[in-house]
Amino acid sequence: MEYISYALWVALAVGAYMAWNIGANDVANSMGTSVGSKAIKLKYAMWVAAIMNFLGAVLVGPNVSSTVRGKIVDPAIFTDINIFIIGMLAALLASAIWLNVATSLGWPVSTTHSIIGAILGFGLITHGVKAVNWIVTLKIVASWVISPVSGGIIASLVFIVIIRLIFFAKRPIEAAKRWIPWIIAGTVAIIILSLFYKGLKNLHLIQSKSDPGALLPWWSTFAFAAAGAIIAYLLGKLWMSRISVSDNETTRTQKFKVVENIFAKLQVASACYVAFAHGSNDVANAIGPVSAVVAAAQHGVIDAKAPVQIWLLMGGGVFIGAGIIIWGWRVIKTIGEKITSITPSRGFAAEFGAATTVLMCSQMGLPISTTHTLVGAVIGVGFARGMKALDLGVVRKIVESWVYTIPFTAVLTIIIFFILKAVCL
Repeated sequence: MEYISYALWVALAVGAYMAWNIGANDVANSMGTSVGSKAIKLKYAMWVAAIMNFLGAVLVGPNVSSTVRGKIVDPAIFTDINIFIIGMLAALLASAIWLNVATSLGWPVSTTHSIIGAILGFGLITHGVKAVNWIVTLKIVASWVISPVSGGIIASLVFIVIIRLIFFAKRPIEAAKRWIPWIIAGTVAIIILSLFYKGLKNLHLIQSKSDPGALLPWWSTFAFAAAGAIIAYLLGKLWMSRISVSDNETTRTQKFKVVENIFAKLQVASACYVAFAHGSNDVANAIGPVSAVVAAAQHGVIDAKAPVQIWLLMGGGVFIGAGIIIWGWRVIKTIGEKITSITPSRGFAAEFGAATTVLMCSQMGLPISTTHTLVGAVIGVGFARGMKALDLGVVRKIVESWVYTIPFTAVLTIIIFFILKAVCL
């Protein structure tokens, strides 16, 4: 039909809108705790997140799209090009609209779950309930509990350890000089492992059952992590040795301020990694369906794993960055200020807990959402300080938004699909 000649431009426009909303909602999460703890100013945080996201998207973004996220629907069922193009556009637009609504309300939601719900709706309306992999769908629903609970538990434990080893010590500054190099070493090890298994996974560096032809054997990641940890520990010792303030010269409040300033720097560094990893992985939520529509419109072929061109990665990175800078402050404020009061040490515990949880659960094959995990980690840190430290009203609204995500995008996709089908066919 004639509309196919316009499908490319429509797909690019809708993909840009989706990318903008991914930036405003999902990627903004990475800087929420850093802004809330005053480790970095909001205007700088948004620019840093935008730059790190762009680098992640362009340097190590996916080389193939993933139009049917998590194998919710079998790609082989889509045989009609016209229906496929309309369905992909409907799914992409529905996901973007939901993210827009959630961001306007300050709700941090999962962009991956948004596109999954949309694809689920597309599969249901075109091929019925048999087209949906309900086992995978149930695993995703389970992740609403697994992600935040796991992140909350680990983050609260990390926070308790930091409090007892450093802040409860008789001489907090000396305790910081003793323990923070070890904390830095552990952080670097987690980041390196996460980088290989998540942030750089699109480069196919590490061999696994699903990727046996990758460049490096699985055990090499631990060698890199160990080497990085040793170097980080030595640099941390050097850094701590240059702190001239002593416990004898300051009040206890001033001692805590010195320690929090140290954690502020660690927190910003870990937040930069989270933004980079988001760019390398979640840009696919915007460009995956776009790549599939482009392939179908240009070549008349339905390809569930269409090649992704560099200009699409760059475009996705630019619009995600624009979303962070223009509208990311809404979700940043929810995570950084509304759930619980955040200090650099609390924010660091939340980010470390979230990164560790994502790494562990990903390797165990458990469904995990980075957004849900980070929110759960922030809640866990607040819970470690007592229930009164949490704004339970905000927590309830966030959890409700997670439950709404898949059914909302599924139903909205069906509605948009019928509208587009009536107009185009």
